[in-house]
Amino acid sequence: MSTIKTVCVYCGSGPGTNPRFIEGAKAFGKALAENNVRLVYGGGSLGLMGAVATSVLDHGGTVTGIIPDFLRMRENALTRVQEMIVTPDMHERKRLMFERSDAFVALPGGVGTLEELVEQLTWKQLGRHAKPVLLANIDNFWEPLFSLLSHMRQTQFIRDGLKVDILKADRVEEILPKLKSAAALVAEAEKDLAPEVARRL
Repeated sequence: MSTIKTVCVYCGSGPGTNPRFIEGAKAFGKALAENNVRLVYGGGSLGLMGAVATSVLDHGGTVTGIIPDFLRMRENALTRVQEMIVTPDMHERKRLMFERSDAFVALPGGVGTLEELVEQLTWKQLGRHAKPVLLANIDNFWEPLFSLLSHMRQTQFIRDGLKVDILKADRVEEILPKLKSAAALVAEAEKDLAPEVARRL
């Protein structure tokens, strides 16, 4: 049985237009800290990224930031975190985020958030890992993606045997319980990315 000790959060480096996005990020950061779950995230101090990490720290939790060198100034790397890893490129950043996380949560964000999320879904769809992946559907932000996935199923680009295994939480307080329930069904050995895949990142 797998357990959730670290959660990787993908989210925007901007605040978005809806104040509920920042509120949700702060609430999830608080929940992580109160449940003694380490946050792994992109290392910035701006937008939702900064909100979730700062909230974890403000409530006594622990944070690992992983940021490529070229983004340290642009995303204003958060110096308060207990661990900050600077990588040479995006590929190394994503590989380390995967290796250091037991589950993945996507808060609202832009194309970078979407790209990181979809990569994890693809690896999971292809049987390369079995870690839980969850969309935090704050104020229905991710509904267009759920509609697109439904369309892909209807047009048989997502077929039987190639299901997209994704969790959904409409409320922040649902996120950790859903991750823990999903992880409890996974053997520890099944979480890991195949070594040959990790080497090629």
